[in-house]
Amino acid sequence: MFYGAYIILYLNLFAIWCLHGRRIGVILAFERVTPRRPGTLIIMKNIVVNRKARHDYQIVETIEAGIVLQGNEVKSLREGNANLRDCFAVVEDGEVILKGLHISPYSHATYDAPDPRRDRKLLLNKMEIKRLVGKTRVKGLTLIALKLYFNARGKAKVELALAKGKRQYDKRHDLAERDAKREIERATRRRR
Repeated sequence: MFYGAYIILYLNLFAIWCLHGRRIGVILAFERVTPRRPGTLIIMKNIVVNRKARHDYQIVETIEAGIVLQGNEVKSLREGNANLRDCFAVVEDGEVILKGLHISPYSHATYDAPDPRRDRKLLLNKMEIKRLVGKTRVKGLTLIALKLYFNARGKAKVELALAKGKRQYDKRHDLAERDAKREIERATRRRR
C-alpha cells in the first residue's frame, strides 16, 4: 500500500481548509490522488455569482462556456466589475449569445471602451450548441448565467444553466423545506 498518496491527500485537504478559513473568495478542488501522480490544487476565482438565479429557477443542468471579450474587459473583470442580474443566453444563427451581462469600463482605460451592455459570444462546440437548441425548444427550458469566473489557466468562463422557471408556490415550498432542515439541525445539535 502506498501511504504517500494519503499523506498528500491530507495535506491538500488541510490547504483547502486553511485557504477557505481566510475567505479569500476562491473555489478549491483537487484531482484524484494516485501513487504516480500526486494530487494538485486547482484554483478558480469567482468574479460574479448570480444568487437570485437559484431562487427563481429550477436548475436542470450546468454547462461551462468560454466568453469572447474585447479591449480592457478582462482587466475590468479582474477588478470584479461585472453584473449578472437579468443575464441570459440565446442561440442565434448557430451561435450562443450572452445578453444582459454588464461589464463596467476599466477604471484606468483612456479611451475606446466597449459598450458595457453589449451582447457577447460564447464559445461552445457545435454538438453542445445543437443539444442546447433541442432542449430549449422542446422542453421549454431557458439558458441563464449562474456565475462568471477565471479558471485555473486564467481564462474567463461562464457557467450556464439549463433552467426552468419556478412558480411562486414552488419558491414558498423550497423556503419551507430549508426552514424545516434548519430546525432539524438545531434540534440535533442541542441533543449532543
